[in-house]
Amino acid sequence: MLQFLSDLQQFRFLQYALLTGLMASVACGIIGSYVTVRRITYIAGAIAHCTLGGMGIAGYLNKEQGLTFLSPLAGAVCAALVAALVISYMLHRSTMRLDTILSAVWAIGMAVGIIFISKTGGYNKDLMSYLFGDILMVSDQDLILISVLDLILVGMVFLLYNRLVSISFDEEFARISGIRVDLYNTLFLCLVALTVVLLVQVVGIILVVALLALPAAAAGQMTTRLPAMMLLAIFLCAVSTTGGLVISYGPNLPAGATIVMLAGFLYLGSIFAVKIRRQGAS
Repeated sequence: MLQFLSDLQQFRFLQYALLTGLMASVACGIIGSYVTVRRITYIAGAIAHCTLGGMGIAGYLNKEQGLTFLSPLAGAVCAALVAALVISYMLHRSTMRLDTILSAVWAIGMAVGIIFISKTGGYNKDLMSYLFGDILMVSDQDLILISVLDLILVGMVFLLYNRLVSISFDEEFARISGIRVDLYNTLFLCLVALTVVLLVQVVGIILVVALLALPAAAAGQMTTRLPAMMLLAIFLCAVSTTGGLVISYGPNLPAGATIVMLAGFLYLGSIFAVKIRRQGAS
């Protein structure tokens, strides 16, 4: 830990990594609470895996076509939003089963990404690292994009709080009350998509769902009030990202996997803490 604190004062990449983890924690805690309450983590998983398609296309256009302004993270944003809109449209307009829709989005997004990665010259180490996350590789451009996404997420949730709560707990009542449920469900899925992009940078595509769900699930063990759940989830996610970064730094462990492991331990700890508290109360 002392080595981490010492290097943190010297190296910008560590400062960027810490800042990225904290900003992602805000979005993760807020949107993760909604996702956990609505029990739609599998939708977040489909969106997350679809981002590889956007990253692959952006990487190909960047290296092969000279469009240097396109970063893999920008491609991930576009792919995540497209996936969210497709899923929303199919849910509201199609008679297909939800699991079939998500499987198609999941598989096609990954396939597109693999094809474009294979057609991109050179060794795509940076691009492939998004599968498992590489929070230490955050660039100036990525940090700016992450900051903008975080501000959009917090602002949208603040403005739409009452409507999002309504559709999360009782869609039928929300519809009777005059709320355009389909529209706000689509907006919510877009917010989930942006959160997924933030977390992909932290823990990678494969572990996104774990970090999105575990802090919120742990918070849900300790409180039943949504605002308190969000605040507690933000705190637990920040502990996971910061603690995982510190723990992984010295022994050179994968930061993303370490962050998720710590989040998992916090979740298990919350279960045992609640169980002990209930036994004591009885």
